[in-house]
Amino acid sequence: MAHGTARIGKDHYRTEINVSGHDLIGDEGPGLGGQNRGPAPYDFLLAGLGACTAITLRMYADRKGWPLESVDVGLRLLSKDGLRVDRVLTIAGLDDEQKARLADIAERTPVTLTLKGGLPIDTRLA
Repeated sequence: MAHGTARIGKDHYRTEINVSGHDLIGDEGPGLGGQNRGPAPYDFLLAGLGACTAITLRMYADRKGWPLESVDVGLRLLSKDGLRVDRVLTIAGLDDEQKARLADIAERTPVTLTLKGGLPIDTRLA
């Protein structure tokens, strides 16, 4: 399973992140007091959802032997009428029936299901 750490010092709000051996930088934009040195927390959330969607759809198409050329996953976090994600799939190389099947599969990717179902978080002091 995935594992990670996040560390912040006195820099507002630059955060050093390591997730499964990959080093990343997180920050906030100037409007929130950061310096925009990296993605903000919700940006990482969208990145995870986008990557999971694209990878899952590629895996499915490959298993079916479909001639999928590409999948672009457009994502926006919207707050009108409650926080939600708008996801738009642009799929090249498949017919309409195959595209519809991939859109259906996108609703059941692991990260999609985690976000839709909620995720318990246990917090404790070291």
